[in-house]
Amino acid sequence: MNKANQKISALLITYNEEDNINEVLTNLSFADEIIVVDSYSTDNTINLIKKHKNVQLICREFVNYTDQKKYTLEQANYDWVLFIDADERITPSLKAEILEVINRPHKIVAYYFQRTFMFKTEKLRFSGWQSDKNYRLFRKSKVHFNQDRIVHETLVVDGLSGTLSNKLLHYSYKGYEDYKRKMLKYGKMKAREEVKKGKKARWYHFIFRPLYKFLNHYIIRLGILDGKKGLTICYLNALGVWARYKELKLLQS
Repeated sequence: MNKANQKISALLITYNEEDNINEVLTNLSFADEIIVVDSYSTDNTINLIKKHKNVQLICREFVNYTDQKKYTLEQANYDWVLFIDADERITPSLKAEILEVINRPHKIVAYYFQRTFMFKTEKLRFSGWQSDKNYRLFRKSKVHFNQDRIVHETLVVDGLSGTLSNKLLHYSYKGYEDYKRKMLKYGKMKAREEVKKGKKARWYHFIFRPLYKFLNHYIIRLGILDGKKGLTICYLNALGVWARYKELKLLQS
């Protein structure tokens, strides 16, 4: 438990995370409360969560990422919130920095976490991920989620932001097929987001948008220096862009 003055709520949303759930819940054990909102997992995730007596489990139907995270944020009992994904891990140095900043007098209300992308057990140093960062630590009373985004949700912050110096480990890639499914899912959800804005898929989008994504990450963002790992990630990220326009085309027909 966090013995300092400021208490902290650790939050996460899950669906079929049996490979991650025990490790991430153990990783978050320093928080004063842990709340998991699960979208009725069909694997062993729920049973594994129930074995952690210090964890509050809520089962709720999934609509989209923003809706689920908004609901989860509302369940937090403390103002300082650590909101991470099941495939992310807090290092000991990052944990120490988190506890230090929430108990230090300052005006910052939200912190970006830089992330180290893990390709299975190896670090991916380039491929567009070298500048990756997201809000993960913030005050509940000073933020809200942008309701126009349904995937890659956006946090709106009322106040100053900072960036922590220690990085979060992101174990997003555990295998080719798993990451491919993830990119296709994100692409389709992004299409549903864009169709609401009146955007349409044209024939050239299927060629130039995925190609730009690949070349930008593989050449300009130096994915070529990551070897085969970089080629794989850059290709699958581009495939996700192609899937977005395929879905958009279906939705507008």
